[in-house]
Amino acid sequence: MNALRNLIDLTYGQKVFLLATVPLILAVTLISLVVTSQSRQLAEREIAALEAQLIGAKRNELKNYLSIARTAVVNTYGRAAPDDDDAKLAVSQELAAMLYGQDGYFFVFDYDGTNLVAPRQTYLIGRNWSGLKDDNGIAITDEIIRIARTGGGYHSFDWPKPSTGEIGRMVVYVNGLQDWRWVIGTGIFIDDVLDTVATARADVQDRIRRTSLYIVGIAIAAVLGVFLSGLFLNIRERRLADAKLKDLTQRIIDTQEEERGRVARELHDGISQMLVGVRYALELTRKRLNLKDTPAGASLEKGIAGLGGAIQEVRRISRDLRPGVLDDLGLGPALQTLTDDFSTRTGITCNFQTVVFRNRLDQEARIALYRIAQEALTNIERHAHATRVDMSLKGNRKGGLLRIADNGRGMQWPPPKGAGGLGLRNMAERIEQLRGKLHIQSDSSGTLIEAQVPLTHMLAPKDTNQEAA
Repeated sequence: MNALRNLIDLTYGQKVFLLATVPLILAVTLISLVVTSQSRQLAEREIAALEAQLIGAKRNELKNYLSIARTAVVNTYGRAAPDDDDAKLAVSQELAAMLYGQDGYFFVFDYDGTNLVAPRQTYLIGRNWSGLKDDNGIAITDEIIRIARTGGGYHSFDWPKPSTGEIGRMVVYVNGLQDWRWVIGTGIFIDDVLDTVATARADVQDRIRRTSLYIVGIAIAAVLGVFLSGLFLNIRERRLADAKLKDLTQRIIDTQEEERGRVARELHDGISQMLVGVRYALELTRKRLNLKDTPAGASLEKGIAGLGGAIQEVRRISRDLRPGVLDDLGLGPALQTLTDDFSTRTGITCNFQTVVFRNRLDQEARIALYRIAQEALTNIERHAHATRVDMSLKGNRKGGLLRIADNGRGMQWPPPKGAGGLGLRNMAERIEQLRGKLHIQSDSSGTLIEAQVPLTHMLAPKDTNQEAA
């Protein structure tokens, strides 16, 4: 269920990529399996044919050797009686003398299992080997006696080599001298055949493995091609979208600032001046009425006080919208005024520290940092329940750094998905527009906000009117 939910939550680009790559991967996987299976079956048939051919050649060679041996003893055997011990001795000696190759010889067993001739392995002679088996459990003596009694044939088993004593696979061809109840035969080791077959099988497996790797490589290259093409298109489209979004965001911010500046000017130049004029008129009226009408003077006194409060409120609104000190004196004095008013209004202790920058902040950086500080103090007043706020504005090798810390109850950071106030998002968007960094750390002991402005927003220093901050 979670996998299905994650699949549904994929972006459009990710779904298109999966739609393009999954069929490709499945097709390549099936092709690889089919090719591997067919190649392995074909190779096994070829190897089996090669093995049969090589072993067949060895068997023909053994049959020829045994025909030569029988031809050599046929005269003696043919003229002898079944109990002619002299003839048996002569045939045994003649067969014992017939050696070939490094390990080739002729052996003789009687039907009871006693060895009579074994010139290269003399420890076998004179002993009964009935029931002898190799390490794999294949019967040796009893089986070759059975084969000889039924007309002759081949048998294969593991046997020690006379030259080295190492165990090797041996093929023997046996025939029977029925009058004497003898098994006569010879054998040849087929390790070279098995090695050839093993080498051929390893070569085939290596070819199959390389073919599979080629297929996988082609598939990976195709998937990478699809991925890179999609990534290129996605990055291109995203860059265009980001550029348009940044332009739109910048236009919105510029429009907001222009509108705030306009409202501030109207409040200051219009309403504020009108209220001041009314106040002067009322003060004059009070002076005239004080001579005759005391209640009228009290009313006028109350009206004057109300007008004074209205003037202060208008010035506060004007300062919040666009503080004139920010344009006239710079960011440092503007933040100092902001923290003083905040401390006076809320009763929260607010300390502000700054140093003189070697470079000046440009207008975008001044506005962004001021709005971040303004938003942070608003959040502290509304939600933090703090008793102390420390704010500092300093320069470092990376640019300008605004740091705001309180001792409030903190907040959950980062916020859950879909949560988080508009103020924090405005902070992040403003600092991102400057290509700076916003770091927020919060726990039960308080919250720390750090806004870093890069050096690209630092202007060359001036000789006069240097900005304090």
